[in-house]
Amino acid sequence: MSLLTVQNLSVAFRRGASATPIVRDIAFTVERGETLALVGESGSGKSVTALSLLQLLTPPNAWTTTGTLMFEGQRIGPGESTIPLTTLRGGRIGMIFQEPMTSLNPLHTVERQIAETLQTHQNLSRRAARDRVRELLNLVALPEAERRLASYPHELSGGQRQRVMIAMAVANEPSLLIADEPTTALDVTIQAQILDLLDDLRQRLGMALLLITHDLGVVRRMASRVAVMRGGELVETAPVQTLFTHPQHPYTQALLAAEPKGNPIPVPPDAPEVVRAEGISVAFPIKRGFFRRTVGQHEAVRDVSFCVRRGETLGLVGESGSGKTTLGLALLRLISAQGRVTLNGAAWTDLKLRELRAHRCAFQVVFQDPYGSLSPRLTVGDIVAEGLDVHKIVKSRAERERRVVQALVEVGLGPETVRRYPHEFSGGQRQRIALARALILEPSCVILDEPTSALDRSVQAQVVDLLRDLQIKRGLAYIFISHDLRVVRALAHTVLVLRAGRVVEHGPADQVLTSPRDPYTQTLLTASAL
Repeated sequence: MSLLTVQNLSVAFRRGASATPIVRDIAFTVERGETLALVGESGSGKSVTALSLLQLLTPPNAWTTTGTLMFEGQRIGPGESTIPLTTLRGGRIGMIFQEPMTSLNPLHTVERQIAETLQTHQNLSRRAARDRVRELLNLVALPEAERRLASYPHELSGGQRQRVMIAMAVANEPSLLIADEPTTALDVTIQAQILDLLDDLRQRLGMALLLITHDLGVVRRMASRVAVMRGGELVETAPVQTLFTHPQHPYTQALLAAEPKGNPIPVPPDAPEVVRAEGISVAFPIKRGFFRRTVGQHEAVRDVSFCVRRGETLGLVGESGSGKTTLGLALLRLISAQGRVTLNGAAWTDLKLRELRAHRCAFQVVFQDPYGSLSPRLTVGDIVAEGLDVHKIVKSRAERERRVVQALVEVGLGPETVRRYPHEFSGGQRQRIALARALILEPSCVILDEPTSALDRSVQAQVVDLLRDLQIKRGLAYIFISHDLRVVRALAHTVLVLRAGRVVEHGPADQVLTSPRDPYTQTLLTASAL
C-alpha cells in the first residue's frame, strides 16, 4: 500500500461568481521512503497541490472540488476525513514552506517556534521541549545551535533559516515531508548542504519526501521518480533516469532544453569606461548591551576595486554574507562607504546630496525580489513612471504614457499592462516590470541583484536573452550580482568573486569559470555543477 495516494484531485479558485480551475484531475502516489519530485513552471499548480493535501487552501477563495486523498490507508479529504488535521499538520506530515523568512514568526525565537510543534503533538514539558529543540538544531547542523536558541529569524542567514524550518518540519518524525522549493534563492554551496541534509534525514528517519521544485538539477540529484505538471495538469510521470534520458511529453522535453544559453557579445577594445570603483570598503558598527554601545566594527566589504565599460557585464559572485549586495548598495550610495567611484568619468562619490539626485538617472538598480520592490498599491504604469515623475522629465501626461508603454514593450510586455497591479503577474513578468522601471530613465549602468534567482529555468533563459538584447541595443553596462554561475557564464565578460567581503579572484569570465585559481572559486564551481 502506498504511503500517499492522490486520485482525480481538482482545485479551483473563486473570484466573485466565477471559479478558475487551478489543478485538474491529477493522480499520483508517494511510496514509503522514496523521493517524488513534483516539477513544473510557476503557475503549474505544484504548490496548490501540496497545500491541498493538508487542506491549507482557505475557503472561500479556494477549495478542492473533487478527488480522493489517502494517507497511510486513511482518507484525508476533501469530504469526511478519518484523520484529524491537527494530527496530520506538523505531525505525520511535515512541510517546509517556500520562503522561510515569511513562514517563521518574526516575533518569536527559534526555540519557541520549534518547541510549539513539539508541545502541540507530544505534550512535552518546557525542559523536555528545550532539550529536543537543541537536539533537532544539531540534527540539521545549525552552526552554534545552543546560541541560536534565543535568536530571531532576522538574525539568521537564508541557509540558517531554512535549517530551522527543516528542524520544525521533522520535529515529530513525520512519515511524509513536503518540501516546497526548499533551495530557491540559496547559494550553490548552501543549496548543496540543504539537499544533502534532506536526503540524510529521509534515510535516517525513514520518511518519504515530496519535493516541489522547478530546478531540474535538484531533481536529478534528489528524486527517484518525477511527476511533471503544466497548467494544472499532470503531463508525465517517470523514474528520474528515464525522464532525463527519454522524456515523452513535448513540455518535458522543452523544460529539459531550457537553460541560459549563448555568450556575452564581445566589448570593443575602445569602449569607454562607465563605472570605476577604487578601494570600496563598508563597515557596520557592532552594538551590545542595554544601551547598545558600539563595541567594534564588522567589515562587510573591504578594499574592492574594479571597472566596467560600456556594453560590458561584471559578474559579482559569492555566498550569502560575502558582501555582494552591500557592495551594490555602496556603489549606489544607498549606504555609507569608504573609497571612490566615478561614473562616466565624473566623481560620483564627490557629489553632494542635492547634486546626486539629479544624476541618479544614470545609475539604476533592479532588486532581488520584484514583488517586494514593486508597490502593491500602484498600477504598473504608475510604478514604471515613478522615476519620470520624481525627476520631472516629461511635460505632459500623454508623453508620460507614451514613454511608459514604450519601456514595457521593450521588455516584452503589452500596452494593456499599464492598468494592472503587480500581484496579477508571474515572477518573470514582475522582473520585467522592475527592469522597465530602471530602463525608462535611460541609465548608463544597471545593478542587477539576483534578478533570476527565483525564476523557472525557461523564464531565466528568457530574462537572460532580454538582458543581452537590451545591452546590445543601448550599450548598457551591467553589474550582475548572482549565485547562479550558469547565468553568470551566459552574461558576464568579467567575474569578481567575493568571500567575507574580500576579493579572492577577479578576471575574464572564461578564465575564472573554466580555470579558477582560488580554492573558494573552485568550491563554488563544483557546487554549481557547471
